[in-house]
Amino acid sequence: MAKPRLHLDADASRKDLHAALISKSHDVTRTPAPGLALDASDEFQLLWASAHDRVLFTFNIGDFLRLARRIPEHRGILLASQQSHSLRELIDLLDRLLTETEAEDWVSQVRWLSDWK
Repeated sequence: MAKPRLHLDADASRKDLHAALISKSHDVTRTPAPGLALDASDEFQLLWASAHDRVLFTFNIGDFLRLARRIPEHRGILLASQQSHSLRELIDLLDRLLTETEAEDWVSQVRWLSDWK
C-alpha cells in the first residue's frame, strides 16, 4: 500500500511547512512547482495535483468544495481553516495523516485536517 503524496496549494504553500514535512520523509510538493505557476488557477492546481497522484491541501475551503463537485475524479482534497492551526499543529496533523492513511483512501475524497486532532 502506498502512502499519500501531498501538494500544498498556493494558499497553503509555506516554505517552512514544506521543509518540515520533507524532513519527516514525506513526499510533498508546493505551488509553485515545475509546470505549476504561483498564480495558477485553483482548478489547474487541483488537476495538476491529481495528475501527479497528490492529495491537495488548501485553506481555500469554498472554492475547493465547489471544484470537488465539478471535478469528482481527483486524488483527494484536504481542507483546513487557516486561522485554526499553528505551524507546529499543521506539521503534527499533516504528519499524522500522511503516516496513518493510504493513497487509495483519498481518491475522490474531501476531508478536514481537524479529523486528525
